[in-house]
Amino acid sequence: MNVAAAMDLPTLALPRFIEDVRAVAPPPGQALDLEWLPDGRTILLFRALEGGREGDVWVAGPRTHAIFKSKTGFARTVTVRFKPGWSVPLLGVAASELTDRIVPLEDVWGRAGRELCGELLAARSRAEVVDRVARALAPRAGQPFETASGQLARRAVCLLEGGEVRVESVADRLGVTARHLRRAFTENVGIGPKEFARTVRLQRAVRMAATSCDWARIAADAGYYDQAHLIADFRQLVGLTPGAFFKRAGGRMTQPRRICACGCAATTTTTLP
Repeated sequence: MNVAAAMDLPTLALPRFIEDVRAVAPPPGQALDLEWLPDGRTILLFRALEGGREGDVWVAGPRTHAIFKSKTGFARTVTVRFKPGWSVPLLGVAASELTDRIVPLEDVWGRAGRELCGELLAARSRAEVVDRVARALAPRAGQPFETASGQLARRAVCLLEGGEVRVESVADRLGVTARHLRRAFTENVGIGPKEFARTVRLQRAVRMAATSCDWARIAADAGYYDQAHLIADFRQLVGLTPGAFFKRAGGRMTQPRRICACGCAATTTTTLP
């Protein structure tokens, strides 16, 4: 029996809302490093302490600046990355209320957030983790929540990530004013469309730098005016120059284990953003 056939409807519905799920289990005593660049995403983060009997679940909103942290004492972590535009229906709060914040899920969901933490601690496999997250989201995902502003924001995300660089052009293509688009985008994604476009360029540049050191070419292909524009954006969003960032990252690194929305796992090796 294949994995998809073994999953029920809540799990199979996940690809609509969730971009990916990643798991990390550092060796005992080793620090867990977190490097998170702005990407316009909201994530659900589950952490199990060493021993596996205690843990917590957090919601981290979209970032406007990178964060770098190193923590010890964790046996494993699982990160669920939501697609942009789904914070309101799935979490029950506007994405803008979570921007640059990391809050306990219990503060957002109340008792349901505390219960989910217990269920994830009891999970014995990555597939079980995905299934229990799916069951927690299912009641919310099953509601008629396709708001006009949410649909508009998600369509704008697709255009910006598909290569459109001017917010005014996106607004024109969607038949709304730039002001209306900005309001819908901020509520549903957590940052404005111009700020989101900056994160798109940044992520493109990081991916391209995995296979090239030609920063002038990377800048042009990623959508920057020139190399100086790329460096300025890196400094503002990451706090480092591109060269300093990749030197800190140590070049090519192994990405955390990624779990498909159906629950199967696959290991990928890429340059971390």
